[in-house]
Amino acid sequence: MTTRRSSHRTGPLRPEVLPPVEDRRYYARLRKSVEKWASRHVGSTASHILLAAPDLFVLLARLARDPRVQGADKAKLAATLAYFLSPLDLVPEMLLGPFGYVDDVALTAYLLNQFMNHIDPSLVNEHWPGRERAKVVIQRILKHASTLLGAGIWTRLRRTLGT
Repeated sequence: MTTRRSSHRTGPLRPEVLPPVEDRRYYARLRKSVEKWASRHVGSTASHILLAAPDLFVLLARLARDPRVQGADKAKLAATLAYFLSPLDLVPEMLLGPFGYVDDVALTAYLLNQFMNHIDPSLVNEHWPGRERAKVVIQRILKHASTLLGAGIWTRLRRTLGT
């Protein structure tokens, strides 16, 4: 059985929280692309934020399949997953390469921050595959989102979620 590589959790992953094969393939491609880009931008704020993209994608997919997540929240998760997968969005990956994921990462962090304010944060932590705590990563992304995206794009993204 596969085990988590997180420093704050140990033990086997339950089969129901393993991402499906398609998600694992997307995760692997995304991780490789972002790591390659980040290796050329070591130390930059953008590289630190973009390195969270694969873990955020997996978290979205896991939460969307969790039966404890309410229907309205699942709809927002599904919409955010669709945005993440779309190559044509406000900051397009097709034109900008991995830097184009900055809007996907920011939107995901914004949604997850909302969730953690009204659901049990342990649900997010249970599904989080990252090495740092989910809340720390989410707060770091939100702190820099407006600077990386520009205030106009950041405002449009938040409106996408109806807030």
